[in-house]
Order: sequence, then structure tokens, then C-alpha cells
Amino acid sequence: MTDDTRIHAFRDDALGDLDATGVAEAIAAGKVSPREVVQAAIERAEAVQGSLNGIEFPDFERALSLAERPRGGVFSGVPTIVKDNVDVAGLPTGHGSAAFTPKPAARDSDCVTQFLSTGLVPLGKSRLPEFGFSCSNEYADAEPVHNPWNPAYSSGASSGGSAALVAAGVLPIAHANDGGGSIRIPAAACGLVGLKPTRGRTLPDAQDKTMPIRIIAQGALTRTVRDTARFYAAAESFYRNPRLAPVRLVEGPSRTRLRVGVIVDSITGVPTDDETRTAVHATAELLDGLGHRVEEMPLPFGQAFVDDFSLYWGFLSFAVCNGGKKMLGADFDKARTDNLTRGLAALYRKNIGKTPRMLYRLRRTHQQYAQMFHHYDVVLSPTVSHTTPLLGYLSPTQDFDELFTKIINFTAFTPLNNASGGPAISLPLHQSAAGLPIASHFSAAHGDERTLLELAFELEQARPWARIQDPR
Repeated sequence: MTDDTRIHAFRDDALGDLDATGVAEAIAAGKVSPREVVQAAIERAEAVQGSLNGIEFPDFERALSLAERPRGGVFSGVPTIVKDNVDVAGLPTGHGSAAFTPKPAARDSDCVTQFLSTGLVPLGKSRLPEFGFSCSNEYADAEPVHNPWNPAYSSGASSGGSAALVAAGVLPIAHANDGGGSIRIPAAACGLVGLKPTRGRTLPDAQDKTMPIRIIAQGALTRTVRDTARFYAAAESFYRNPRLAPVRLVEGPSRTRLRVGVIVDSITGVPTDDETRTAVHATAELLDGLGHRVEEMPLPFGQAFVDDFSLYWGFLSFAVCNGGKKMLGADFDKARTDNLTRGLAALYRKNIGKTPRMLYRLRRTHQQYAQMFHHYDVVLSPTVSHTTPLLGYLSPTQDFDELFTKIINFTAFTPLNNASGGPAISLPLHQSAAGLPIASHFSAAHGDERTLLELAFELEQARPWARIQDPR
């Protein structure tokens, strides 16, 4: 199942090399049954789990039972997996942490109910780094999640388990969520389509509702634009936020030519690496050749945003460390959390007096972000500031200050959309010299996922991205 260093599970079975839309169409046409495709996904999972380590809690027997009579929906009978930081009835919710013993959830989270309303059949739960704080699925005392394009590299995070499974062909679509880039970063690392929707577009998890600034958005990871478009249209049929313009089903490019602003370097002051910079310029040239109006734009925010978002990151960790017994279970022990979690909590403790101003400024990013789209329809940037790192580079076993500096510099472009609530999509348009994907990141005005999807369709057609199962 390997091509050079690649690890994948694509084979001649009921799933073939179909995307979620293709699998659903094959089921609807009677070419395959839901049980056959779920069984194929289970066999694929078992074939690569030892190499990729993307699954936290398998639930194969229940998946086969659900496949006997799947619920209706655009993806009826299509296998998937749910990230292990939201509740699925009967399964534990471990949040990637060894600091407590998770108990089976009593009911599905509202966001899971919406996700599964599309007809998807879950095979279990996927892995994430502790509480989703890191941008790599690495652990202090456990095996990391490996990137299927090359297992020596990170799969990104925090939805890295889901991303590895979709990229490797185990599943055509998987649940993901994004609090600082956690859909888009693993999409970039694993060569997937990753759309973070506008704040409020999808139903939140219960814990998301308790945040003073709701930075987390629920969504999905896919291999094709049409799967992402169909997912959001189907999710919208279950729940539509009346305060947002509807996305509706997007089925192809628009004829409208866009005003595209380009940002290559981030507000951290650390330059984007050469391969990523070249990829962004190539994407800009592609857009220009397609007739869009492309121009460089000034950085919309400064170092103060980095400091504020870092402090908010610390606030979330501080809340977990000090409220873990109530939130997660009586056996929660913050001493058993990793260096990143403890370091973030300590960072916040030292700066706790800055909280009111930090929250005020982060809330204002909504208006400041909106102003960018008075001049542009879309903003193009890198998804991350450098190519996907080797495993170990972002290990939580290292000194916190060193690790957090690396994380901040790597994730430099994605957090703005979380603080401001704006939508963004990552597309794997290029590849590095090492043979791993390099993504381009597109942001749009609040509620304008439709423009992002139309542009994504156009770019997918103009420059189809590499497939892991194709020979080099």
C-alpha cells in the first residue's frame, strides 16, 4: 500500500478511490451497499492504523450495525469518524489528554447530531493533541499521528487524526473543528480541502458556548471541493443561522472575477519560508491568469493581535487546568497534562490582569476583519508559514517557551479567522521538494462561504491537486 514513503489504503473494494459524493451515488444506485462500504473502511483502517495512528476509539461493530439501516441524507451510508473532543453517545471523550479517565457520553453533542444528519456512519473517534492546543498530533508519552504522505512528518493538528485517515483513503470525509487553524492546518499538511465556516454557521459543541469569544467552528475534512460544498449545504438543511446569508449548494465556479488581496508574510515578523512563498506567488499568478484582479495588500493587524490571541490561548488552558475536575472528572490531575498545556496556563497566570483589554481587542477584530472586504472579495495567504515539519519539531516534551515560539510562528496566518469569526479555506495547490502538500489559504467576508467554494471549484479544475495514490 505504499508508494515510496507514502502510506495509503486505496484499493479495489467498495470504496475504490471515490470521494464521499461518489460513494453516496454508488450506494443510491445499488452498486454497493452501506454495509459493504463501511466494511471496506474498517478493513482499510485496520491496514494503516499501525502506521498512522489516527484512531483514538474504534467503534466498528456499531458502525456495521448502523450501516444496516443508515439514516437518510446526502451522504447516507458513507463512513466517517468524529474527532475526540466532542461527545458521541456511548463513546468516551478524551480530548487527547492522559490527565483524566474519560467516561462514555450520554448523548451526542449538538454539533455531532448536525454532522451525522447528513447520513454519515461513524467508525469511532479520531485523535487530537491534548485539548487541541497544539498544531501537531504529538504527545509526551504516546505515539504521534503520522502523515500518510511521509510518516516521518506531522499530520498537522488539532484535527490531525481525521486528516490522516481521509488523506490515506480510509474515509472520504471526517469530522473536524477549528479553534486556531485546526481544520485548515491538517488539511494543509495532508493535502485536503479544509473550510472553516463563519462563526455561527454550524452548531457549536456545549463547551464552545461557554467561551467568552467563540473561536471554535465545527466542520469537515474532505479530498474534493464538491464534498465540502455538499457537506455545508446538507448541514445547512439541518440548521441554518438566520443571521447569515445561506450558503446553499455550490456546484461549480462562478463567472464573477474577484478582487484578491495577497499577503505573503505574517504579522509575527518571521518571514515565510522560500517554498511556501513560491507557492503563494504561483497561486497568485494562477488567479491572475484566470482573470481575477490580484494585488499585494498591507498586513491588516500587528503584533498586538499575536499577543492577545496567545493570552486567550493561555486563558483556555488555565480554565482547563483549574476547572478540569468539574468539567472532565474527579480524577483530573493537571500535573499529568503536558508541557504545552501547563505552560499556556502559566503564561496566562502571569498576565491575568491583561484579560479585560485582551478580550476587548479580540472582540473588535470582527469589525476590523470586515473592513478588509470593503476593498477585496478574497484574501490569499499561506495557510502556514513554512512547510510541514518533521515529527519532534513540535513535540510537547520540549521547553514551553521554545515550543510555543515555534507554534506561533508556524500558525501565523490562521488564528485571525477564529478571533474575527470569518470563513477561510485551505487548498493543497502545490507540493514541496520533499513531496508533501503546500496549501494556499483564502479568507472571505463573514457569511461568504459561497465565494470561497466557487473559487475553490475553479482552482481545483485549473490545477488539480496531487493524489496520494498516484505514482510520482
